[in-house]
Amino acid sequence: MRVLLVEDDELLGDGICTGLKHYGHTVDWVKDGRAAYKALTSQVDSFDSIVLDLGLPKLGGLEVLKAIREENIPTPVVILTARDTIDDRVKGLDAGADDYLTKPFDLEELCARLRALQRRSKSRATPTLIYGNITLDPAAHVVYLGEEEVLISRREYALLHKLLENSGRVISREQLNQTLYGWGENIDSNALEVHIHNLRKRFGTNLIRTIRGVGYMAEKQPES
Repeated sequence: MRVLLVEDDELLGDGICTGLKHYGHTVDWVKDGRAAYKALTSQVDSFDSIVLDLGLPKLGGLEVLKAIREENIPTPVVILTARDTIDDRVKGLDAGADDYLTKPFDLEELCARLRALQRRSKSRATPTLIYGNITLDPAAHVVYLGEEEVLISRREYALLHKLLENSGRVISREQLNQTLYGWGENIDSNALEVHIHNLRKRFGTNLIRTIRGVGYMAEKQPES
């Protein structure tokens, strides 16, 4: 998923950024509340989850959270904070947070909580994503075709996950590129097409439909 990290501590932020990328996420990092609000209210960027520190310069984390909820931005938010009293947690959750982690925390737990929030936002109960004979396991970051594991790149996995999780919906080229690439990353003009070609080669030409002039989609699975 594409994650906006809002953390002003350079050392901690760098560690979280590196760790989330290691687990296959695309991460954009801002270091103050105003930059976070601007990124989240921009019409250009679209994030799947937000990891939000509370003690931020320029605009506090709670203020950012309240402001984006007032703008009806529903993106799931995990709060990171050193404030560990029950009152602080209640304030954060009541302001619109979806989950809460107290510093210090384990990166694997943060990733697991992000996956859980993503499942809930997509109304999916099970940890694995099953589409026909394709199974994606987000925790292990592996994909199977039938019983056989299929080795694909990090970006191809993210692309496949995005399309299958939104089966039946057309995803624009811009949205897909945002899933795969963060700020400042170079994107070749035909990179998306190359990734789509590789997925079709591995999983079948009928898996992904091209909607000319718009983007791509995986067909909605028939109700069982």
